Amino acid sequence: MRVRTLTRRGFLRGAAAMALVPAAAACAEAPAATSGPVTVEMWHGQNDTGLKVIKQLVAAFEREHPDIRIDLGGGVLADAMLQKVTAALASGSYPDIAYIFGSDLASIARSPRVADMGDVVHGQFWKPALDAVTVNERVRAVPAMLDSLAVACNKKLFQDHGVPLPKENWLWQDFVDAAKKLSNRDQGQFGTAWPGAGDEDTVWRLWPMIWDLGGTIVGQDGRSIGFADSGVRALEVIRKLAADRSVYIDPKPGSEQMYQAFASGRIAMVPTGPWQLPDIADAGIDYEIVPLPTFTGKPITISGPDTWTVFDNGDRRLAATKTFLRWLTAPAQDVVWDVGAGSLPLSAESQRLPEWQRKTQDTAGLSVFVKSLENSHVRANHPAYPQVSQAVAAAIVSVLLGRATPADAMRDCASAANAALIIPR
Repeated sequence: MRVRTLTRRGFLRGAAAMALVPAAAACAEAPAATSGPVTVEMWHGQNDTGLKVIKQLVAAFEREHPDIRIDLGGGVLADAMLQKVTAALASGSYPDIAYIFGSDLASIARSPRVADMGDVVHGQFWKPALDAVTVNERVRAVPAMLDSLAVACNKKLFQDHGVPLPKENWLWQDFVDAAKKLSNRDQGQFGTAWPGAGDEDTVWRLWPMIWDLGGTIVGQDGRSIGFADSGVRALEVIRKLAADRSVYIDPKPGSEQMYQAFASGRIAMVPTGPWQLPDIADAGIDYEIVPLPTFTGKPITISGPDTWTVFDNGDRRLAATKTFLRWLTAPAQDVVWDVGAGSLPLSAESQRLPEWQRKTQDTAGLSVFVKSLENSHVRANHPAYPQVSQAVAAAIVSVLLGRATPADAMRDCASAANAALIIPR
């Protein structure tokens, strides 16, 4: 998804050096060479830790599959990948694999060059990972990264203010009440925080609230939003936080100021993902991870999977690409990627492996993020999603800043989002 920077992938610093576990039995045979090794061009989108891990995995794959070479040259970091791939498709010279954010897949999948991955991706992955790579009931990519949202709590601030730590199945009203009690504006302390840059990072924390209330991103008719009513109720939570002056609004993209404020002990609760755990631990914060609040008492969260999207460069290269991705996402390799690059396991089988169990034991709160995958949803795979997201972001910011009521903000949001959804695509 577009909001995440690759620096969030530094999940276990130094863990990329762990030994690779071969899983030759889990992958298909390499295609027969007709004129030497097949070269697969991969635009990996990674930097630093993620790149180190993918290089390690590629080296192990090539040792097991001497007829296939993986070229990691070319491409750009993930945040700029959509533009790069779009230009490549227009020029007719494109890679075999590109790291595409899940929220961008529907737009890319309109190209006839995007290969069907139905024979690679089956039921071995968590449901949100499968949902993220499925567009119009066709599997258009292979899961790459997986995360979820929960709430990180500063235990010291809760204790200092005499507020009990949240429990599972707590409500959004509990969250609002706690945030007010945990705020002390004179001392520069806030109960919670929310991104206010008006980008996807501003938006995706709202979707679990809407889903919990029975809303959907796109309505059943496919031409209008499915959250006109639930969106007002969700925005009312934000209005209360703003009215109580208990929410720190981060004006910059990436939410770095918000996370820095939490790490410095000035914010008591922050909805975040597993990528933030290393920084929280490095800051010496005594923290607790709890599931997101709900309206109904039923746990729900959002997962923002990213994808390995495959492009058809002929039968021989496509067959080699599929062989590589089957191998890469098999549990023995997946757990190396997860621990080293910062993903949650792509499957329950990966989660059960000893390497991940050790990671869970060493990282407080990590198990909460994994468990929440059982009750997670993903954003709609719709070409108009970016326009819908922009409209929702504008609504959230206007409520955060006190410029509009939830009803007025949602009315404007629906007008803009519905206009985007009725455009033929």
